[in-house]
Amino acid sequence: MRFLYNFFTYLLLIPLAIYWISRSIGNRSYRDRLPQRFGFGFPKFQNSIWIHAVSVGEVQAAVPLIHALMERFPLQRIILTTVTPTGASRVAELFGEKVVHCYMPFEFPNAIRSFFKSVKPRVAMIMETEIWPNLYHGCGIRNIPLILVSARISPKSILGYRRLMSLIRETLSHGIIIAAQTQADASRFLELGADPERTYITGNLKFDVECDQAVFIRGKQLRNTLFACRPVWIAVSTHSGEEQKVLEAHRILLKAYPDLLLVMVPRHPERFSEVRELIENSSFTVMSRTDEQSDAISTEVFLVDTMGEVPLFFAASDVSFIGGSLVPIGGHNLLEPAVQGLPIVTGPHLFNIEEIAADLIKQDACVVVANGAELAAAVVALLDDPDAAAMMGARGLKLVEQSRGSLRRLLVLLEPFINDQTMN
Repeated sequence: MRFLYNFFTYLLLIPLAIYWISRSIGNRSYRDRLPQRFGFGFPKFQNSIWIHAVSVGEVQAAVPLIHALMERFPLQRIILTTVTPTGASRVAELFGEKVVHCYMPFEFPNAIRSFFKSVKPRVAMIMETEIWPNLYHGCGIRNIPLILVSARISPKSILGYRRLMSLIRETLSHGIIIAAQTQADASRFLELGADPERTYITGNLKFDVECDQAVFIRGKQLRNTLFACRPVWIAVSTHSGEEQKVLEAHRILLKAYPDLLLVMVPRHPERFSEVRELIENSSFTVMSRTDEQSDAISTEVFLVDTMGEVPLFFAASDVSFIGGSLVPIGGHNLLEPAVQGLPIVTGPHLFNIEEIAADLIKQDACVVVANGAELAAAVVALLDDPDAAAMMGARGLKLVEQSRGSLRRLLVLLEPFINDQTMN
């Protein structure tokens, strides 16, 4: 099975290279350290702690872990890999030169070997769920402890893994430590062949993200500067096919609140110009974060076309909608608005965040809607009743505070591996 898997990865090499290079024509960030995608140009390190976080969401989730590791192991070099350029940008914003960033190579045996030859980690951590047979095999044959942090598998994903059962079972046999988010996630890993003695439930690391009070205060100040006294709702991490529904809701909302402002934050930065064009073609007045205007008093939609400012604009808003949920993407992080005590509205497609969503819904800290009309109704209800909105936000914040502790449990699990390795 591994031979067939590697055979198909090499078959995909040329089309993948063509795809990536074509993406770089329209988006210069895809040219950044392009050789690393194919296994070349990595810095040479030894005795490092390596953490892999696919994109922005995983990078953000890893923040408390990285800060804790830097504090406990100040002499250890931390290397953080991502797949997306947006993830790389977020690493630079958060850590500067304190953390070394590299791009994760594609899943070709030669590229993986080259990565390990240059970056010689003593311990490896992969955020959430990225099951890559060659990468895991590479850790196993080099006796590199590998821990899946905040590991999760959705019911939808496990169906695909079952089709490759023998390969996945062999992949998970390399002494891998599973630090699962929930009992359901742990059970799915065990079903795929994980070792019961190396499978733990540590919770979701995202609950351990604290609200940055400095950012929160800046957000309130930014609201006063840009938006004056207008009511504001924010739609974050929106996708193609979803922005139209959000704009449909906003059109309905403007009938009840003529001065209402929509702050829209598309999930992918390469779509900023596309989304702006969509807003303009929908006959809304629009202003972007990068525009030279000093305020948005007369605009109907404010487009955030920058990276890393979502918490800032959460603090400047009254109601939040979290995207990737009105279209079948699976939902995005509901805890970022919850940690700021912001009422949350989301769509029904929540299979990537089912446990968190279920907890928030159970606590009446989140409203689920099916379309643009229902989205408008939910937002207007919260705007009409500020006390109810505040209570909803408070319930979400309380859930976050009660669910913290994953970082502490994870560090207890990690420390023997890191100490054993650093002592060698």
